[in-house]
Amino acid sequence: MPTSKKPRKKTSPKKPTTDNVVAFAPDPRGVEGTMANTFGAPSRDPLDQAQEIMYEAWDNAVPKQRVALAQKALKISPLCADAYNLLAEEHAKTQEEALDYYRKAVEAGKEALGSDGFKEYAGHFWGFLETRPYMRARLGLGEALWVTGQKDAAIENFQEMLELNPGDNQGIRYILAAKLLNAGRMNELKRLLSTCADESSADIQYTRALVAYLDDAGDAKAIAQIAWETNQYVPGMLSGRTPSIELHDYITRGGKDEASGYVEAFGGAWKRIPGAIDWIENLTSLLTPK
Repeated sequence: MPTSKKPRKKTSPKKPTTDNVVAFAPDPRGVEGTMANTFGAPSRDPLDQAQEIMYEAWDNAVPKQRVALAQKALKISPLCADAYNLLAEEHAKTQEEALDYYRKAVEAGKEALGSDGFKEYAGHFWGFLETRPYMRARLGLGEALWVTGQKDAAIENFQEMLELNPGDNQGIRYILAAKLLNAGRMNELKRLLSTCADESSADIQYTRALVAYLDDAGDAKAIAQIAWETNQYVPGMLSGRTPSIELHDYITRGGKDEASGYVEAFGGAWKRIPGAIDWIENLTSLLTPK
């Protein structure tokens, strides 16, 4: 069954040659507009009105119109974090410009929630619609910090997100695990993995196997088998024997898309460790599929 496991990299809709769009994949963020309208009455608050415009923007297929709507939302309320989020994704020309938009989004979201909001929602961020623009901004900020070389700041950002929302609806633990591994911060990675060691996901179990291989742990083979049972495509994709497939917003547990996502995020670390890929592929080739 397809499940939403972690956020995929967002790409702007393809620029149409005319305003008549033939095919457009609806932005899942637009669903929140339906939720807000279902469970809440129309509001005259400027921020609420700006957020309504953002729901409209996400449902719009034309990139220029999406950007224009985001700019309109900011004129109504400069505290509309999602407007900055969209501008970072679809209007920024450079990575540095995107980072600046995300910084503005975080500040706007923080001011919108206020100190009382942080106290009220602490530990349950994302569970409330009011917190989601801010959490989207923090996710974008973390990735923007990483790609501009500010890796320690990016890691700290993701760690703070998990403190705000331990339930981790956004799948930040997977992103953080990849960042910690790539940054060589192994002690922090081990602590993170220990909190979700029983989770049936390729990201967690194959990374646990890699750490066990590095440590020459006595249970390395057993962990590798657990990893293989969560997803049998990863070893072949790591070695290149099995081709990766295109990724979308949702993944299938145990499927080729999950394996492709894992190799995209963690494959570089496997390749840098001598013998790791041969070890996992040789070991799992002896296992019998269930």
